Amino acid sequence: MSDHQPPPSAAADAPRGTARQLEQARRDKLAKLASMGIDPWGGRFDRATAIAAVRDAGDAVGREAEDGPTVRVAGRIMLQRTAGSLVFLSLADRTGRIQIMLGKKQVGPDDWEVTRCLDLGDLVGVDGRLGWSKTGEMTVFASNVTFLAKSIETPPDKYHGLVDPELRQRMRYLDLIHGEGVRERFVARSRIIEAVRRVLTDRGYMEVEGPTLQDSAGGAAARPFKTHHNALDMPLVLRIALELHLKRLLVGGLERVFELGRVYRNEGVSPRHNPEFTMLEAYEAYGDYTTMMDLTEAIILEAARAAGTPGRFEWMGHAVDLTPPFRRATYVDLLREVTGCDPTDPASVATAAARVGIETAGRHPDVVKSELFEATVEGTLAGPVFVLDYPAAVCPLTKRKAGQPHVAERFELYVAGMELANAYTELNDPDLQEELFRTQLAGLAAEESMARMDTDFIRALRHGMPPAGGLGIGIDRLVMFLTGAASIRDVILFPIHRPRAE
Repeated sequence: MSDHQPPPSAAADAPRGTARQLEQARRDKLAKLASMGIDPWGGRFDRATAIAAVRDAGDAVGREAEDGPTVRVAGRIMLQRTAGSLVFLSLADRTGRIQIMLGKKQVGPDDWEVTRCLDLGDLVGVDGRLGWSKTGEMTVFASNVTFLAKSIETPPDKYHGLVDPELRQRMRYLDLIHGEGVRERFVARSRIIEAVRRVLTDRGYMEVEGPTLQDSAGGAAARPFKTHHNALDMPLVLRIALELHLKRLLVGGLERVFELGRVYRNEGVSPRHNPEFTMLEAYEAYGDYTTMMDLTEAIILEAARAAGTPGRFEWMGHAVDLTPPFRRATYVDLLREVTGCDPTDPASVATAAARVGIETAGRHPDVVKSELFEATVEGTLAGPVFVLDYPAAVCPLTKRKAGQPHVAERFELYVAGMELANAYTELNDPDLQEELFRTQLAGLAAEESMARMDTDFIRALRHGMPPAGGLGIGIDRLVMFLTGAASIRDVILFPIHRPRAE
């Protein structure tokens, strides 16, 4: 606030009093409010206007107006200063901040007593006239103040408090209040998800919900979380993908379907992986993987517009250009370009793999090729770039390219070395699908392979699934990319942590 200097932070007061003493001072004010007949936990406060809208109204009226409009706002006290018979507050809601001036004469004796019980972090409602202070700060000159909720805990130090990333994630509520840009990032996440839904529904897709608990994990190569259903006395797993149930719906005549839902993979935690994450999967009957490329591009461009992401920017050290159309390159061309090997020659691939320390003995050549691509090519892909036509052996749910049975009609979209989307021309031959389910890939443990038998899914395919394209996009990674976040944990409101002793 320009009318005064920021107050000393609560943490800075620590040398003058312990945390217990600071809390007691707040509890004393809480008790005083109660003694005045004021509920310190507040109640209904209707017709408050978002602070951003109030600021827009002030800009529209202009500083020259002698008598500004009457407004009503509600929010949290972020800054506070008393100057004689005046109290200045900085009040914040989800949309912004505005200065409040509380004058002893203007609010009357009862509300003035309320102002003497205010602390940083308290929630209040204010009625008053919108105008400008002597120093030109847009201000609500209060005529009435309504107490809405007491903050008993002292807020973190503005400069030295909530800086530990793990603490910020554990106490996301404080991170949202005090972290620079944090609230805006999660607002952008919501807008991105709205944009994804808008693109799909505008194209005639229907949103559906599949089961989170399943009797077997399928649709991806991942280790599931296991649980047990007591009433049915049967083991269950949390889903690792959405795919197989959505394809059943294609069989049932729902020709364009999508789901935005949580999936769970019992694996490691890293800046790009979280065990619980949000996935979009979409399926379109009578399409193929090129159909999904067009859809993916449309989704990302609309999501970028919704998030306010510029068309050209730098992320994770890579220059990114969202100008359509996105680049398209084949898997084998990229592998040849980066490693110098001949991707069609297993011996050449094995030699290149050995150079970077990849084990080759007793392993399927396409598994070796896949690991070589991951180790050498992925990090070079600034993107966005569609990588096309993967080795068929690592794509058991994907249709083979006509005349090229060893090539799968699959693409992955990469940005800054990170996979953002994965799509197939879906395999709808039930006999071939059953054969692939029965064949574990050499060198992969059962829990790491996508080739799991789902007999009911095979039965569904036998009733006839239309040719189709399918798409998966990790929503958390998409939000990371479009908001410039360095870690997936920065775009998940409550990422998992080990228990912490209080």
